[in-house]
Amino acid sequence: MIHTIFKIPKKQLVSLLLLSMLLGVAGIPQASAFFQDNLQEDDIAFTEYKGEVVDADTKKPLVFATLTVVGTNISTISNTEGTFLLKVPSSMKEANVLISFLGYKDLSLPLSDFKDGKNRIAMDVSITELSEVNIAIPKDAGALVRETLKKKGENYFEDPTLMTAFYRETIKKRRKNVSLSEAVVNIYKAPYTSLRKDAVQLYKARKSTDYDKLDTIALKLQGGPFNALFVDIMKYPEYIFAEESLDNYIFEFDRSTQVNGKLIYVINFKQREDIIDPLYQGKLYIDADKKILTSAIYSLNITDRDMAARLFVRKKPRNANVWPTDVAYRVDYREKNGRWYYGYSNVLLEFKINWDRRLFNSVYSMTCEMAVTDWEKNDSDGFPKSKQRIKSSIILADAATGFTDPDFWGEYNIIEPEKSIESAIKKIQRQLKRTKSTGGAAGR
Repeated sequence: MIHTIFKIPKKQLVSLLLLSMLLGVAGIPQASAFFQDNLQEDDIAFTEYKGEVVDADTKKPLVFATLTVVGTNISTISNTEGTFLLKVPSSMKEANVLISFLGYKDLSLPLSDFKDGKNRIAMDVSITELSEVNIAIPKDAGALVRETLKKKGENYFEDPTLMTAFYRETIKKRRKNVSLSEAVVNIYKAPYTSLRKDAVQLYKARKSTDYDKLDTIALKLQGGPFNALFVDIMKYPEYIFAEESLDNYIFEFDRSTQVNGKLIYVINFKQREDIIDPLYQGKLYIDADKKILTSAIYSLNITDRDMAARLFVRKKPRNANVWPTDVAYRVDYREKNGRWYYGYSNVLLEFKINWDRRLFNSVYSMTCEMAVTDWEKNDSDGFPKSKQRIKSSIILADAATGFTDPDFWGEYNIIEPEKSIESAIKKIQRQLKRTKSTGGAAGR
């Protein structure tokens, strides 16, 4: 079997995208010891609410809107189609739900207003009146970024925290889903001022892969939840804004916005033209008053195709060229009692494989995302033992089983699947059933 392996640059955030591409006829991976199928779950009664979050005027879906049960740490997030799924213990029927989205007015709704069926939540744009804001705009955007990074001890969680998160990764060949993997994980989050890295424990996982669509190529994403976790800039600034690399960027103010009535500076950044190595470009959203990074959306500069290929590809077949065409990141933070914490992130990697003597090339994309759905203070400050943690080299598709149980996740909040993903899952399930049926008939 020939391997095409994406290498690990030490000083780049893309080092966390530990990708391997296995070429040859691949069998369906078996479940590993990480997967726990018969866990003892608390029999907690919960109510499930579904719906969509949209712009009040345009009716367009709001992607990655956050829904939080007020007074608790229970939350979820809308998917790329604006739809959401929120599971709440039945004992909390009198609770309120806070819906927030960057650039829109926060909205608080009682759970009693939610219907059993589809709920449509319309949000209004928050208009920033700079003349009414008594905060002086800094002259130096770069100095503001430095100050924000230095204030993480004041503004972000200072206690060890145990988080529950939902993680999903997909692999597509052009527009068709070919591999879907999902997991609920426990994140042992170290304080933001600590140099200690976070630990991850896999609680439950499932996957479905349609190798027929992959032809003779089996793609696997190595690193699993760590790919999304290490996008937490405030916990891991060394992967993008290390102290020695800040001077390699140009920072400029963009038009400001608002979040929950608070002024948010928007800062554009890009690498200096005299810097050869590929760095990052994007936008930082910083609270003007307390200097808090609330969100970041950015991508890797891959304009030099050959350099980008060398950055990722360590080993490949002689008759193929492989290069990334897009590498993009997003991270969102949430606030509780004046302190902020990692809430959501996603990573997108698109690349092409150009085969010799073939008219058409192959286009693939890998996406992973993770959302914190609940958390509590880790009073013991304990981390799981080494053998109980998952390693950053994990391949989730090898550590999970199929999509056979419709009630697989129980009371756990998850990111609602996109319609295309749901369709892919159903189609893959039908194919697997036909395969098993044919195999069973042949064996008799």
